[in-house]
Amino acid sequence: MVPQRVSLLTIGAHDVSALRKFYQNLGWEETNHGYSDYAVFKNAGVMLSLYSYDKLIQGTDLDPPPLGTFKGVTVAINVDAPEQVDETIARVKEAGGQVTKPPVTEDSSFRSASFQDPEHNVWEVAYNPDSTFDEKGVMLSL
Repeated sequence: MVPQRVSLLTIGAHDVSALRKFYQNLGWEETNHGYSDYAVFKNAGVMLSLYSYDKLIQGTDLDPPPLGTFKGVTVAINVDAPEQVDETIARVKEAGGQVTKPPVTEDSSFRSASFQDPEHNVWEVAYNPDSTFDEKGVMLSL
């Protein structure tokens, strides 16, 4: 059996230092485990790492997709209140992210928005009233 958990999410970066700066500008705390072409940020439950795209793709034996194309993956930041979606998106804009979908309320209670980091990785910021989190912010239910 494969353990049912995700512990580390790695984003391949063409410019690790620029992408590192973006996430630092979001106010995210970096661990001491980084070096020039590798950065690791603390998050509730899953660590986020940035690694040299060229080195990451070498380890897969795959051809790289064209730069700036949608990779078919989004990463979500789920928040505790609807207004936090707007606050988070405002911070993302200040840090240099590109909003791809402004905050919108759907079904009278679910609120979400989407953005891209400077290397076009797609993120969703979402409030779902049915989501629950533990004291560390780890999502327990959706």
